[in-house]
Amino acid sequence: MMWTSKTRDRKISHQMLKNKTECGGFQNKLRKLMLLVAVFCECLAGVTGCSRKTIKDTLPALAEEPEALASKDTQETQAQPPIVDFNCTLDQYRPLKKEYHFYFTYKVVHPWWDAVGLGLEDAVQQYEDKGIAIYYEYLAPNYASAPEQIVRLSDASMREFDVIGVDVADVAMVTPMINKLIKDGHKVMTFSSSDASKEDGCNRIAYVGNTHNQEDGAALTEVLCERLGYCGKVAVLVGTKGAPCHEERALGVQEVMAKYPEIEMVEIAYDDDNTEKAYELTQEFLEKHSDLAGIVCCNMSNPVGAARAVVEAGKAGDIVIVGMDHDQEALHYLRDGVIYALGIQDCYSIGFDTIQVAVKIADGLLPGEAYPEKTEETTTLIYQKDAQSILQVLYGEIIEF
Repeated sequence: MMWTSKTRDRKISHQMLKNKTECGGFQNKLRKLMLLVAVFCECLAGVTGCSRKTIKDTLPALAEEPEALASKDTQETQAQPPIVDFNCTLDQYRPLKKEYHFYFTYKVVHPWWDAVGLGLEDAVQQYEDKGIAIYYEYLAPNYASAPEQIVRLSDASMREFDVIGVDVADVAMVTPMINKLIKDGHKVMTFSSSDASKEDGCNRIAYVGNTHNQEDGAALTEVLCERLGYCGKVAVLVGTKGAPCHEERALGVQEVMAKYPEIEMVEIAYDDDNTEKAYELTQEFLEKHSDLAGIVCCNMSNPVGAARAVVEAGKAGDIVIVGMDHDQEALHYLRDGVIYALGIQDCYSIGFDTIQVAVKIADGLLPGEAYPEKTEETTTLIYQKDAQSILQVLYGEIIEF
């Protein structure tokens, strides 16, 4: 699948977000919502600009009375950064060239990376407004596959790209290929939610994205355990085996569960970032564990699959579900109380900052000169009270009375 930007000419062959409209159509719709986004973010956050903070828990203590929740929640949300910041602007760095060619490959065609793509495209537009042309290819397989990612990187190495960007499908498998590209003189960065770091033996130049996946998994599990009264059987859906972001979140999940003797992790399964497989695995969980109390979901697909199965089994409200990100169906389940909490990553800022860092890498700058080795993006934990506002901002859904 390919999304190519050549100044303003695009070839798009995959679908955008859950409503399955074409990417260009979604972009136009989203741009029409920019004013609404700005107003919402200002009301929600009271700040502007791209923020660099880790996951924020906006839920007051569960033991408080509803009256106390309202006033304290208002105070806390006023201090929070925007969940998704659509007001990113280019920094003051002046590119050395008038034209750049980038290649980006990510794990799998999926709405999560489409949201990253919106940030890429807006950064490209802002550079274009300054007279700088950025040509880029943004590609992924239909199913997560580290071997296919390696083939794509090999193919890209035979072409004249200024920078190659990788959302790493599997650290152990893809790192040797990245190191080979670096050795051969290519400039390689990682981006999105999955890094292969120096600690992993990877020589990539820099990373832009989520630097706190383990903490995100831990934060979700903490609120689930609190909701359960620190007692009960819990299953875990991970995602793609070997994908750093999914594995790190799962590690955070397990570390938190290990703190509470009466929380029992009864199942952990990989759904390959596929909603239907997550649905089937959840059905199996429910059949094997009639007293299942909770499910932790480590990517954007599995909260949807888990919620579908729980609703179908007539157990909505009886099983606490927590998971990741902004899928429209997942937000509906959150609004309706089927899902308890979601961790929303700022995908837009990830894409926007990836382009900025790629330009600096292409110009020969090293980390620390005009950008950090790791550009940290945000994750915000949201609850039922937040769902409708997010649906309105991201999807234009307005409740009619």
